[in-house]
Parts: sequence; C-alpha cells; structure tokens
Amino acid sequence: MNNERITVNRLLGWAVCSLFIVFCSLEARAQKRELSQARSSIKSGKYQEAEQLMTTLLKDSANRANKRIYQTWYDAVWHQYEQGNEKLYLKQKYDTAAFFTNTRKLFTIAETLDSLTPEHRQKHAAQLNAIRPNLFNGGTYYVRKAKWSDAFNYFEAYIDCARQPLFSSYRYDSIDRRMPEAGYWATYSGYKMQDPVLTLRYRHLALRDTAHCDFALQFIAEARRWLKDDELYLATLQDGFRRYPQFPYFFPRLMDIYTSRGQYQQALAVADSALAVCDSCELYLFAKSSTLLRLQRYKECIDYCDRLIAINDSLPEPYFNAGTAYVNLAAGLDAKRERKLVRLAYQNARHYMERYRALMPDERDKWAPALYRIYLNLNMGKQFDEIDRLLNINNSK
Repeated sequence: MNNERITVNRLLGWAVCSLFIVFCSLEARAQKRELSQARSSIKSGKYQEAEQLMTTLLKDSANRANKRIYQTWYDAVWHQYEQGNEKLYLKQKYDTAAFFTNTRKLFTIAETLDSLTPEHRQKHAAQLNAIRPNLFNGGTYYVRKAKWSDAFNYFEAYIDCARQPLFSSYRYDSIDRRMPEAGYWATYSGYKMQDPVLTLRYRHLALRDTAHCDFALQFIAEARRWLKDDELYLATLQDGFRRYPQFPYFFPRLMDIYTSRGQYQQALAVADSALAVCDSCELYLFAKSSTLLRLQRYKECIDYCDRLIAINDSLPEPYFNAGTAYVNLAAGLDAKRERKLVRLAYQNARHYMERYRALMPDERDKWAPALYRIYLNLNMGKQFDEIDRLLNINNSK
C-alpha cells in the first residue's frame, strides 16, 4: 500500500514537472515570437508598435531579467527619439513633451539594462552622453509650464547620471559645470511643490550654484521651517544672512526669531551687522530702533528714529517708537524732583505720537493710550477729553 502511494506521488510530481517544462517552453517560444515581431516592426519603421510589444512582455516579472527585451525596447525608443529630433531640427510640427519623454525613457532603459549586463555600456553611454543636455532642457521646459513634479524628475534624471555605472567614465560630478544649476532647479521645483524632502534632496549641489545660491538658501530655510526643524531653520537663516546680508528674506526672519524668543542682544547684533553693510537702509535702522526700545535704551532708540526720519519722514513707525521711548523716559523720572524734565519728555513724546496718529489714523489702539497719558501729564484738557471719549467708545464696543 505504501509503495503504491509513493509511486502515485512520484507520478504526480513528474506530471507537474512536465507541465512546468511545457509551460516554460511555450512561454519562451511566445517571448521569442514577440521579440522577433518587434525586430520586424523596427525594421519597417513601426517603432511604437515594437515598444508596445516589449512593455507588454515586461509586465510579466519573469521577463524583467531578459536583456534582449530591454535592448529591443531601447532600439525602438531610440528610433522614436531620432524621428522627433529631426522634426524639431527641421521646425516641423512635433509634440515637444513626447520628445523629452523619449529622452528620459532612453536613460531609464539603458540604466536598467546596464544593471543586468555591461556589454552595451560603451555604446549606450556614448549615445546618451550626447543627448544628456535634453534632460536638463526637459526640466526647464516643465519649469516654464509650472509643472513642478515633471521638472523635478528631469533634473533628478540629469543629476542621477553621475552615480550610474553606465556613465562612470564621464565623471560628471567633477567635469559637468551644469550640475550645480540642475541642483538649484531641482531644489526650486521641490520648493514650488512645497515638498520639504524634495527641496532638500539636492541642496548641496544647489548651494554650489553661485548665480542662485541666495535663493537656494531661502528655499532650504523654508523646507526646514515646514519640517519644524527650528534649529536648522535658524542656522540656515544665519548662514544666509552672513553670506547675503542685503537679500530681503533672511534679515527680517532672523529678527523675528530673536525677538519672539526675547533674545534682544542677538537681535541687536544682527541689526548692527546689517547696518555695517548699509547704514542708511530704512529697514535696518527701524529694526535697531525697535530692538533698542525693547532693551529700554530709550535715548539711543530716539537717535535711530531721528536718523530714519531724516531719511524718510513719511514712515510712521519711527514716530511711534520715538514717542513711546519719550513716554517711557518720562515714566522713569522722579515726577517731583525732575518736573521740568518730565514735562519736556512728554512734550517731545507728543510731537512724535501726534505725527504717528496723522500718518496712521486707523491704528487707534496704538496711539490713543499713549496720547491719553501724554495729554493727562501735560494738562491738555481739550485734547485729553477727545482721547478719553475715543477710548471709552472702544471699551464699549
């Protein structure tokens, strides 16, 4: 009985094995037939048909290690690329996007084939090296169309050639002068997608692009902010400001961070660094006056406000800072012993705060409390009553 079972099991095993061999043989024949048909299609100029046959074969995972399929696919796409290139050269009507798609496809196919066998490396590398600029051009084509994901993919393909064994003899990392620019545009495309990971992927390359390094640092900083990486965000702002102190992005954000943390000495140091570069820049003068106000260095604050007003007397905020500084100076004096100095401080404060009110009538919450205190201490009844009414109206709302 046991011998019978063993015999049956062996027979079943042989049957399964035979079926598998037959199946594999049939599949191999079908694969050979498809390859032969694709070659015939290429010879007759039916390149898309040949490509379709190969991509259909590759849907079966069992075929994905077959180098002949990839070589045939490559040949079919190469002929499509040449057709498109000729039409573009002759300025004939042609789908530009399809041309760039075929370019990128050639690189993908050749790199995959090279990972299976290096036998075609020299030929494919030479062909693709000659057309590699079209990967870069494809990226810029999609940048102009604001198709950021497509743009990123083309610039990435261009950059990625440097690490591919297929192109090892070309040493793109050390020879290709456009690599930093490709890194910048990849970074820019990632930034436009608001994808922090893609924005940061080629940051080191982007920072080598001297023509766009200031913007690259801005995009990198924004990516750090999106990731809520506060320390790296701050470090990038510091680096950006150190290298490009007059670039409009870095300075105000550095000041905001230090001010929000109560780190006024650090904020003052940034303002001083900025003024060392441009001592008449309105933003830098205003930032220093505001920082000095927070540090309770009122006389210095007033001096910087006056410098700024001398440059541009239509800016409202220097009047508010100076007026506030004079009010705080008056509050710090002994009202009995230094009565004249107190009155003088309030009179000066009045000049600045009334000017601020004239320039910013809608900012009642800022100037009304200050003028209330000024008019009260200067015994200006009529003006005090007006402000009192305004404050009472606000409180009743």
